[in-house]
Amino acid sequence: MSAPALSPPAMVDLDRYPVFDLGCPRAQQVVAEARAGLAATGAAELAGVLTPEGVRALAEDAEALAPRAHRSSGLGTAYLEMPEVGLPREHPRRWLGPYSVRAVAYDLFPRQSPLRLLYEWDQLADLIAAILGRGPIYRYADPFGALNLAVMAEGDQLQWHFDQADFVVSLAIQSAELGGDFEVAPLVRAPDDERYGAARAVLEGDRARVVTLPMTPGTLLIFEGRHSLHRVSPIKGTRLRHVGLLAYDTKPGTVGSELLRTDRYGRTVPFAEPPT
Repeated sequence: MSAPALSPPAMVDLDRYPVFDLGCPRAQQVVAEARAGLAATGAAELAGVLTPEGVRALAEDAEALAPRAHRSSGLGTAYLEMPEVGLPREHPRRWLGPYSVRAVAYDLFPRQSPLRLLYEWDQLADLIAAILGRGPIYRYADPFGALNLAVMAEGDQLQWHFDQADFVVSLAIQSAELGGDFEVAPLVRAPDDERYGAARAVLEGDRARVVTLPMTPGTLLIFEGRHSLHRVSPIKGTRLRHVGLLAYDTKPGTVGSELLRTDRYGRTVPFAEPPT
């Protein structure tokens, strides 16, 4: 018989991140520092959210889940849309880059998966909501996209792109031996200015404004990627890169399209019950 899953409070460093009392001085400091990071770079890094025991539990969970991942690959644009062929060839909206990633869909997570327990834990969502400062947030209603485990092996990568969502929450679980760096060109575009020249410079290899955010296991990242170009550099080595992707929105009921489901998960009909 397998050992019972750790509960979320046993996986989170509650001294460093007192999620049960978000009004206490320590929690207010965490929120203030994270908000400052979002304002300056579009990214809030919460290092050491997980205890060492929590990291081990999630790494074991990820290794068990990885064989269930569906691989998608191809060429993608920086705007996650079809390339606009009517524009000049050098325009950023015509740029294409390679991507290859594997994803475990939400309906494939056992109910006692430690990563699933963390995602469904209200206290974690409350901390994220406090940092974002946009009112309450809601877990996705999508049986595929609410929670994913992103699995990347040797040769996998994600192309430079802007996100279409307002924010993305990820949890670093296991890093690759080499590569797999999360590279960001912060705030390349603004809500009222596409700044195509700056985007084109990054896409053509200019690294003057590129920074690398460390994917240290146990770090929670809240990332506003709509205005920052970012990518995952090619993976090297035999160790898999595991990242949990926790999907929330400021409105309830969010689901993905059937096209997205087909590409990312290879199917459009969810399982009625998660596997054991």
